[in-house]
Amino acid sequence: MPSYDVIIIGSGPGGYVCAIRCAQLGLKTAVVEGRETLGGTCLNVGCIPSKALLHASHMLHEAEHNFAAMGLKGKAPSVDWKQMLSYKEDTIGQNTKGIEFLFKKNKVDWLKGWGSIPEAGKVKVGDDVHAAKHIIIASGSKVSTLPGVEIDEKTVVSSTGALELGKIPKKLIVIGAGVIGLELGSVYKRLGSEVKVIEFLDAITPGMDAEIQKTFQRTLKKQGIAFQMGAAVQGVEVKNNKAKVTYKLRKDDSEHVEDADTVLVATGRSPYTDGLGLEALGVEMSKRGQIVTDGHYATTVKGIYAIGDCIDGPMLAHKAEDEGMAIAEILAGQKGHVNYNVIPGVIYTHPEVASVGQTEEQLKEAGIAYNVGKFSFMGNGRAKANFAGDGFVKILADKSTDRILGAHIIGPMAGDLIHEVCVAMEFGAAAEDLARTCHAHPTYSEAVREAALACGDGPIHS
Repeated sequence: MPSYDVIIIGSGPGGYVCAIRCAQLGLKTAVVEGRETLGGTCLNVGCIPSKALLHASHMLHEAEHNFAAMGLKGKAPSVDWKQMLSYKEDTIGQNTKGIEFLFKKNKVDWLKGWGSIPEAGKVKVGDDVHAAKHIIIASGSKVSTLPGVEIDEKTVVSSTGALELGKIPKKLIVIGAGVIGLELGSVYKRLGSEVKVIEFLDAITPGMDAEIQKTFQRTLKKQGIAFQMGAAVQGVEVKNNKAKVTYKLRKDDSEHVEDADTVLVATGRSPYTDGLGLEALGVEMSKRGQIVTDGHYATTVKGIYAIGDCIDGPMLAHKAEDEGMAIAEILAGQKGHVNYNVIPGVIYTHPEVASVGQTEEQLKEAGIAYNVGKFSFMGNGRAKANFAGDGFVKILADKSTDRILGAHIIGPMAGDLIHEVCVAMEFGAAAEDLARTCHAHPTYSEAVREAALACGDGPIHS
């Protein structure tokens, strides 16, 4: 029976990063993966392909709306959908092949097939059984749906189907105003679809800072995306490749019907643990279907651990990566740790939205006195030159100590800008520390400094 120090089930961001870190620390490591390619949902049908389509469609938007003002004259490009999908597939291929290369470089074995755990210390892949001192479950998550809504990946699609539609729909209805729905809704709006988002709650992107929520929704409306908030979808009927979406408004229980060429179900994801044999092993599961772990990612069965989307916490690739590195270090005798208070979240629309730490609503609920420093991108020279003046940076700092408690950005390159604040928070920095750090001019990052200045005596350019 082949034997390993560590076998990881799943090759998504949590699994493959964990494997490489284990190998770097001298542990004999293997990864179980049943897909034809490594990388899990994120690289194959999630983060990476969606960003390719977001980038391509944003380039089209720039050509249609901003090129002429810059003196770039001529007809805007037409959309070759097949070529755009080919570009997306090439992007996926480069990334998944990159992981294969890293596995070979670090001597990580790929056990091809779907894994199960017949007993502690053993992993079965196909007909083969492999022994391992430690087993790490990094099996990720799957698409959730609603009662009365059947996903066929043709007319009614999940995010997976939305990344490979046969043609650009004339009308797209998105069920759910979370990150996935708004990103993919943005793609198809730029490509010419009529897009309407139906959301059960009264605000988009649940859990986000309320001021950012309102600004973000207002911005998306200006871009032509329609919203129906406070609506409970009752069902979707498909006939002749067309869909009818029925929903009830929560405020008055009135029923409404919308026609669409394509319906994207973006109502979240749930842990994927099917077929692992966890129930028979006695691994404790939560009511939400998550694997229960302790502070060191150990399950209730000795020698079995879990990380990423299948345990508690935000379903984010980089959260899974950090957990993968932490458990690798713990198993190697080090002190692996994840600071869950400094995990950024990003939405890759245009403008981008990014946040880290606590929101104003959370601070108020906790009774923490705080200062708010805000700065609009309209006061940023680089943003104005690049037609990217919409949005702002908001920094929240403790009123008595000035320590940064959170930051929320809507604007150009927000997903990159947020990391300056993340580093500051990891070091326990005050807003004044950011404000006194020289920032290159002209850059978008100056807006972060200005927001930090606004926590004190005030910004310079506002």
